[in-house]
Amino acid sequence: MVEITHRRVPVGEVTLHVAEAGRPDAPVMLFLHGFPEFWYAWKGMMSRFAGEYRCVAPDLRGFGESDAPAEVDAYRTKRVVGDILGLIDALGGEKVILVAHDWGGAAAWSFAMAHPGRIHRLIILNSPHPATFQRELMRNPEQIRASQYFRLFRTPEAEEKLSANDFDWLWRFSMRPVYDKGLMTDEDRAAYLEAWGRPGRLTGGLNWYRASPIDVVPAGTTPPEQPLLDPAVYSVRVPTLVIWGLGDTALVPGLIEGLEAWVPDLRIERVQHATHWIAHEAPDEVEAHIRDFLSKRG
Repeated sequence: MVEITHRRVPVGEVTLHVAEAGRPDAPVMLFLHGFPEFWYAWKGMMSRFAGEYRCVAPDLRGFGESDAPAEVDAYRTKRVVGDILGLIDALGGEKVILVAHDWGGAAAWSFAMAHPGRIHRLIILNSPHPATFQRELMRNPEQIRASQYFRLFRTPEAEEKLSANDFDWLWRFSMRPVYDKGLMTDEDRAAYLEAWGRPGRLTGGLNWYRASPIDVVPAGTTPPEQPLLDPAVYSVRVPTLVIWGLGDTALVPGLIEGLEAWVPDLRIERVQHATHWIAHEAPDEVEAHIRDFLSKRG
């Protein structure tokens, strides 16, 4: 493993905890984690790319050692996008290679739409573009069923349920399958439990769901039909690689179908044996796809 250093970086409204590896003068590869992870999710990928890049992995607002505002409104998309912009500015980089997963991917899609000039290449792991997510939540009963956890996470009782018995429910919902495959150690598990147990951090993570405009109707009901998000407004105008674990039980493969309508410069790599936790389960394939994408794109 390479040396990973840590510091706190003010980015405007909040201060983020940031992990870094690699040469300070190298191109920046910025990693954004999802729920219920934190910077630690990218430790393995940082080791793989630190020889050529300045690898930077923050705890997003609400997670880990970063600030965790209590109010739901603090987790609106505009605020999170502002954090990313502030961090890139603080790093001194004009453009970054942005690698993101889950909620980090949602933030990255929005950032790419708002600030395409600050991204050299966009790399997304199992995180849907908002337009295809909206479409599948209107038209695909399988995705509606798979997204019912959204409804739980938005309830006032969510913190109590997820944290009971030393976060047993949350562990089983998220990282337990990865641990059971031998892809996480007891040390890794302890690091996750410590991160989840920091005051206000579980609420911070859940507030990403509470602040989201995504509408998830109860399973078995028919959502109202709405116009799809306009590609003229929601397009991503940067070269983009999407790596998708086809065994994801939370996000169905239909989410990447027709994506080119919103992402014209798009490459999709499907990984048959991986689930939502693709960076843990298929790190060799993820690294290879990223390297090939970057080598062909310059």
